[in-house]
Amino acid sequence: MRIIINGEAEEINEAELTVSRLLNIKNIESPDMVSVQVNDTIVDRADYDHKQISQDDEVEFLYFMGGGACS
Repeated sequence: MRIIINGEAEEINEAELTVSRLLNIKNIESPDMVSVQVNDTIVDRADYDHKQISQDDEVEFLYFMGGGACS
C-alpha cells in the first residue's frame, strides 16, 4: 500500500497495517518516545496495536526533543 510518511510517499508491502507494525517496519528506535499522527489526528499510544493505516494515509512520526534553559 502507498502511504505518506513524514511527507514522503512510501510503498509498504503489508495488507493489514497498524501503527505498531509500521513503527516496527520502519525500525523506529525508542517507539515509546515517539508520537504518531495519522491524517492530522494524534493516535493515543494505547491504540497503536489497533489503529489501522490505510492506502494514502498521511503518517507523521513526532519526536520530542529536550532542551536546556538559558540562565
